[in-house]
Amino acid sequence: MSLLVLSAADVREVVSSFSTTFLEDLMGHVFLAISHFEGISSSENDADIQMPHRTTIDMTSHTTLFMPARLSSSQLSLEGTSIKIVSVPRKQDDTRGLPATTLVLNEDTGVVEAVVNSRELTALRNAAGPFFDVYSKVACCTAFCTGSLLSSTLIGVQEPEHIVFFGAGKQVESHINIFLRHYAGIRICTIVNRTLNKRALDLLKVSTTSFPQVMFQLFSLLQQESVEKAVRTADIIICATSSVLPLFPSSWVKSGTHVILVGSYKPSMQEVEETLVKRAVPATRSTDDQQVSQVLIVDSRSACMQEAGDLLKAGIDPASILEIGELISRKRGQPQLEISSPPLMCSEKSSRPVSFTGPITMFKSVGVGLQDVIIAKEVVSHAKNTMGTGTLIERYDVTF
Repeated sequence: MSLLVLSAADVREVVSSFSTTFLEDLMGHVFLAISHFEGISSSENDADIQMPHRTTIDMTSHTTLFMPARLSSSQLSLEGTSIKIVSVPRKQDDTRGLPATTLVLNEDTGVVEAVVNSRELTALRNAAGPFFDVYSKVACCTAFCTGSLLSSTLIGVQEPEHIVFFGAGKQVESHINIFLRHYAGIRICTIVNRTLNKRALDLLKVSTTSFPQVMFQLFSLLQQESVEKAVRTADIIICATSSVLPLFPSSWVKSGTHVILVGSYKPSMQEVEETLVKRAVPATRSTDDQQVSQVLIVDSRSACMQEAGDLLKAGIDPASILEIGELISRKRGQPQLEISSPPLMCSEKSSRPVSFTGPITMFKSVGVGLQDVIIAKEVVSHAKNTMGTGTLIERYDVTF
C-alpha cells in the first residue's frame, strides 16, 4: 500500500481550491452528526463517534499533544479516523508557531494512508503575544472558520459591509480569507490586536494584497476611540483571542450584529461581557414556526458548558442554547425555526436610529476534534484523486 505525504504548501493548494459552499456543507454534516449523537437514542443513531481525551508528553522545549478521533455515519456519508500531533512551545518567546501533523488511517486496512502537514490547518495561536496562551486549544483552522461562516449564513446574514476581527493569528487570517471570499459586499475589514506587532502588520499586508477591493484598518486595543467606532458600525464581529477580560463593552455593539467567539476555551477565559451574551438569549425557546431575532448557537452544548468561559460567567442555561447541528436539522425539517438577524440599522442603510441594547445573534465554538478528522480526510481524498498533489511513496506497507 502507498503512503501520501502532503506538505504545508500542498495543503494550502488543496484547501484554496475548496469553495466556501462546499466547506459549509461538509462541516454542516459534521455538526449534524454531533447533535444526532448527543440527542438521539442509540437505537436510532448510526453514528460512531470516538474522541478520547488528548495525551500529552513534555519535551525539552515543547509539550506534544496526541489527539485521536473517529467519526462514522452511514446516514450522513461520513467516515474517517485520524490522529493529530501538535507540539506547543513551552516558552512564550518562541515565535516558530505550532508544528502539527495529522495521520489519516485507511478504514479497510488500518494502515496510515497519509501524513498531512497541519500547520496550515491548525490555529497557530503563537505564545509570543499576550493575547495567546501557550497551551491554547488547537483546532482545524479551516474547519473552525467554516463553522463560523455556517453560523452566519444559517441565521440570515446576507449583506454585511463591515467586519471586525479581534486577534491577529492564523485563526483570524483564515477567517478573513473565508469570510471575504464568501461575502463579496464587505467594504471595510478592521483588525484589532493587543499591540501592532510584526504578526499583526504581516497579517495586514497579506490581507490587503489578497483583497485589494476591501479597505483594511489595523488598531491596537489601546486605541479605544478607533476601536469603539469600528465596533459600533460592525455587522459581524469575530473574536479569536485567549483573553481573560472582555475585549469591548456590550454597549458598543448595535442590535442585529452577529458575534462569533472562537478564541476562549477555558472557564477562566472571557472575550465578551456577560451582558452581550445575554442579549443573544431568547426569553423563550421557540419550537414552532416563527421568526426570532436573537439566538445563541454553539458547536457542542456539552463542550461549551464545560469550557466556554463567556457562557459560564454569564450563567447561561443550557436549555437556552441551540447547537448548530440542531439548527441545521430544524431548517431542513418541519416545523422550521426561521432565524434571522434584525435589519441592520447603520445610517447608510436606514433612517431608523441605531440601538445598542437590543437583540444580537451569537455563535460560540470551542472546537470539536471531529472537524479535524473530516477536513483532513477530504484534503487527502482531493489531493489524491482530483489534483494529484503531494508525494506518493509506493509500496510503503508491503510485506516481503
